[in-house]
Amino acid sequence: MTQQRYYSLDVFRGATVALMILVNNPGNWGHIFSPLEHASWHGCTPTDLVFPFFLFAVGNAMSFVMPKLAQGTAADFWKKVVKRTLLIFAIGLFLNWSPFVKWSDGHLIFKPWEHVRILGVLQRIAICYFFASIIVYYGKSRVALYISMIILLMYWGLNLALGAPGHPFSLSGFFGNAIDQSLLGISHIYKGEGIPFDPEGLTSSFPAIVQIILGFLVGEYIQLKGKNFEMLSQLLLTGIVFVVAGYLWDFSFPINKKIWSSSYVVYTTGLSMLTLGILIYALEFKESKGRWSQFFDVFGKNPLFIFVLSGFLPRVLALLRWVDHTDEKGQPVYTSALPWFYEHVCKNIATDLRVGSLVYALCFIAFMASLAYVLDKRKIYIKV
Repeated sequence: MTQQRYYSLDVFRGATVALMILVNNPGNWGHIFSPLEHASWHGCTPTDLVFPFFLFAVGNAMSFVMPKLAQGTAADFWKKVVKRTLLIFAIGLFLNWSPFVKWSDGHLIFKPWEHVRILGVLQRIAICYFFASIIVYYGKSRVALYISMIILLMYWGLNLALGAPGHPFSLSGFFGNAIDQSLLGISHIYKGEGIPFDPEGLTSSFPAIVQIILGFLVGEYIQLKGKNFEMLSQLLLTGIVFVVAGYLWDFSFPINKKIWSSSYVVYTTGLSMLTLGILIYALEFKESKGRWSQFFDVFGKNPLFIFVLSGFLPRVLALLRWVDHTDEKGQPVYTSALPWFYEHVCKNIATDLRVGSLVYALCFIAFMASLAYVLDKRKIYIKV
């Protein structure tokens, strides 16, 4: 199988990174346009597509790397996969703990490990990459597909068998939450849902493994078939079948990002195929390249570094604060660079505060794009 260069895959990966940064950095979390918010529980918004699209892109990239690993020894495979897994997981943990100090009563104090969230986006990527790599390396394509089907069906069955009777797919009834709390400890779990519940928990990571495997199979397929309309039409048709199947499965196993339901995997993978198919048609067949594709492409050249920097930079800048004004009691109100920019520039653009919040996010993504562009121009590619 001759590997062809697919610019569309680079743009697809870069676009997912750019959108992840965009939705993670609004000016104000209380003022967000609904498409840029996650579904409150069941359902799927455009924002809920970003993470599964990225896992799908990880699988695409794996399809180019795995043939080279298959030519080496098993020891070489394990060395590369384990090293990459541990590094990505460690970077995610570092990001959660950073910048290791925080302001408290006018003093910088150490951020204790007891309150650090263990899991997160990068940690899920690491876990899913690890298991998907093993399944693909030893099982090859056909077995990997069968294992994917088994994982999705077993996850559905476990939810029904171990979840709360009558409402197994609810926040309080999800069986995986008790497992995550037991293994990780409540103090190390995300608490943004009102109760300790981690949307990137250990249990819900297993169906997400399938997202990478399916991305691998699609990447392998388009390389095998080559750049022709037969490949494209079959990719788009399969995407439609997956979307319909996911939608139908939703009636018995609701589409839900936070528990990463099996129907969510199938549905979002179908949308990934359709999106990738459209990009292949536009960029590989019609060669409709331009500034828009270059904008996303530079994100795809340094995806992990740019994503980590987008999370790390605001936290570090928040340590450099000053008094902005005093409140009605005469107490100082502190600010730092990015909050000041939102409050004094973006927030005043429109009476609808969601507009200012979006403008801030767009300015932030433009800044990250400029950094990605400089790295690309200087041929600096930071890989893990």
